[in-house]
Formats: sequence, structure tokens, C-alpha cells
Amino acid sequence: MTSSASFDTLESLQTDIADLLERLPTLKNRQYIQQALATIVRLAETEVDRLDWKILSASLMDMERGFQLFYDYRHVRKVTIFGSARLSSESPEYRMAVDFARYVSQLGFMVMTGGGGGIMQAGHEGAGRENSFGLNIQLPFEQQANPIIEGDPKLIHFKYFFTRKLFLLKESDAVALFPGGFGTQDEAFECMTLSQTGKFGPVPVVLIDRPGGDYWRSWSEYIDKQLLHKGLVSPEDSSLYTVTDDLVVACNAITRFYQVYHSSRYVGDRLVIRLKIDLSEVEVEQLNANFSDILVTGRIEKSQALPQEAQDETFDLPRLVLYFNQRDLGRLYQMIAAINNMGTPSPEERGHPERK
Repeated sequence: MTSSASFDTLESLQTDIADLLERLPTLKNRQYIQQALATIVRLAETEVDRLDWKILSASLMDMERGFQLFYDYRHVRKVTIFGSARLSSESPEYRMAVDFARYVSQLGFMVMTGGGGGIMQAGHEGAGRENSFGLNIQLPFEQQANPIIEGDPKLIHFKYFFTRKLFLLKESDAVALFPGGFGTQDEAFECMTLSQTGKFGPVPVVLIDRPGGDYWRSWSEYIDKQLLHKGLVSPEDSSLYTVTDDLVVACNAITRFYQVYHSSRYVGDRLVIRLKIDLSEVEVEQLNANFSDILVTGRIEKSQALPQEAQDETFDLPRLVLYFNQRDLGRLYQMIAAINNMGTPSPEERGHPERK
């Protein structure tokens, strides 16, 4: 027999669903809301295990918290910092992470970490609580939030690694990796995999050693010896990341990435690259001469916002439009670097790489 409490919950849910369906035709994102509801309905009509429903429900609640938190910060660029939870505050890597986070926060970026100790705490220490996000994970060990971010409304406790990682990458405009263990290696290789396949970015990825350190330099040598020389990755894939032990180089790799380039998206089969300033016809011709190999057809062309972008918040920005082959991502990063060497940003744009 249904309890009174369960009945009240069901009755409230029925009311909420009826209200949503009535308002659906007027909602801005009605197409995607309808798709999500239709997916739930189809699942409810099939044989799905109880555990599967628990995973679906918990992951949706994870995403609900993330979407709600980051919406108010969608116009501020953010840097995600990965690294070991086990490094002490006395280690050179910890102090390096503190300084890096301080520098990027002074440039106007906010900092995201996994919310724990070690390098994660160093990131929050350098950026300060007001400029920090903590995306913690519920674990039986090493799961406590560090004292800097503990209790802050910008701290989320995720149930699943995959939803946590979704937001650490989805919301980031740059990734900085410091030395770490299996988790950090996983995050490094996932960044490379997603960047190489076009599922993440384009964003700058910097791998930062302590001064004179060889953690990431040795990692890069392994990539060259075991992957590049055996034809398992392309030579251009090294353009997806920067290895350095110099914080000036690391910060410049991030700010320079957004000197002229703003962002990009696909509209149908076309890649639309939004720019902070308009390029000249001569500069576009130069891009066509140097990067025609990444085109499926046609040419790289200047454009204003396409009709499908009418609701886009970047509507006023100039654009480049091309039929990118969606395979040579290393070459695309090289083209973005070439674009950032073109044009002359105003002092205001040059001084505000963090603005979306």
C-alpha cells in the first residue's frame, strides 16, 4: 500500500510534470527538455535494473548541482588545476601551484580543482577562496575538502568520477597539470584524448614541472619514444599541450591562446571560430595557404554570425567559417596559434584574456 508521504510526493510530481508540459512550448530550450523527458519515458517502459536507475538518478542530481552552480559564472574563464593530493605544503610542486594559481587569478581567471588536499589545496590557496571552485568526490579516503574551500557555496560533492570530470573539463578554459599519481596521469591522458578527438576544447593545456624537474619532461619523452616514433600519434599532436618548468611560460600559454581567438562551435558541418577582432583579407588568405590540408572542401572564410547563431551571446563577434575535417586537431591548434599572431588586439582586449 502506498504510504501517505509517497502519495504526497507522487501527487507533487504529477503536478510539476503537468505544469512543465503546459509551459514546454514557450521554454527556450524546449527541444532538449522534450528529448530528455522522452528518454526517461522510454527507459521507464523497458526492463532496466534497479542499479541502473540509481546511477541515472544520482548522475542527474550531480549534474543538476553543477549546472546550477556554474551558470552564474559562465562569462568568466576558468583554469582547472590537476595534481597529487599527497604532496605536502613544503614541496616545491605545492609552492609552484600556489604561485601559478595566484598569477592566473590576478589575470582574472577563476580556479577549479578537485577540492582536496595537496596540489588542489595549493590551487585554492593561491587563488583565494573567492576565486575558487571545489569539485570534490565522495570517497572512503582522501575525500575531505581542504580547509580553504570547505563550507564555500562553490564547493560541490560529486558521487561519480565521470560527472565530476565532466564539469572539471566542460567548465574549464585552460588546464594546468602538476605532478601526481594515477589520478593525475588519468586526467592528463584524458585531456589529450579528448583534445585529440575534438571532444574537448580547443583550450590550452600546460604540464608544469617544478624548476629543474623532469616529471612532465620524462612523460613527454615517453610520448615521443613510444607513441610518436611508432606512429601511434601524429607529430602535430604535440601542439595540444605545453611542457614547462617556468610559470611565465605557463601563464603566457594560457593568455596568448585567447589573444585573438575567442571560442568555437559547430553549426552543421561547419566549424565556426569566433574572434575578438576582425582579420584582414590578407591574413585570411595566409591561413588558407598554410592550412588548406585540414579542410574537407571549400576555403576558410570570414563571416558574421550565422542565422543559426541568432541567440548566441557572441553574436556580435567576427568569425571564420570552415569545413574542418575534424581529424587533424593538432593542426587546428597550430592554426589557432597562427590566428593569435595576427591582428592587433586593443589594450583592453589584451589585458582581459579571461573574458568570455
